[in-house]
Amino acid sequence: MKESMANPLHLKSLNHISLVCRSVEESIDFYQNVLGFFPIRRPGSFNFDGAWLFGYGIGIHLLQTEDPDNIPKKTEINPKDNHISFQCESMSAVEKKLKEMGITHVRAMVEEGGIHVDQIFFHDPDGFMIEICNCDNLPVVPLAGERARPCLRVNLQMMQQQQQQIRVVHQ
Repeated sequence: MKESMANPLHLKSLNHISLVCRSVEESIDFYQNVLGFFPIRRPGSFNFDGAWLFGYGIGIHLLQTEDPDNIPKKTEINPKDNHISFQCESMSAVEKKLKEMGITHVRAMVEEGGIHVDQIFFHDPDGFMIEICNCDNLPVVPLAGERARPCLRVNLQMMQQQQQQIRVVHQ
């Protein structure tokens, strides 16, 4: 594989996602108390309202909209919509907690070669889709024909290291 094709921008990881919201305070409450993110310091030089949160190795940057009435509110939970997905330890515990919190959600399941992945989808206060899954059940199968591997960060890092070694050998 050519070096330019393997990692043309020399990326290391996902840093953050930014979400425009009707109410920064309501969104902070959701991301902190439902998903377990915690607020972190945001640069004071910004001249607009917002908040930064961090958890699970990624940041969520909340941006206060200037026109809250102009953000369309999604009500239908559509698993094929834009979303961010989080791996969980227990699907039953997630569903139980969502029910206790009164959060409307939809269950789905993906099956591939006898392997089942459970998914739960729900919206944040502004209608952005959240998925919780046990996706590490599904192996990562490179299209280049390497053997199947579980979708775990450790194995992904191993694959990236192997690609790096291949690049060094071919230079």
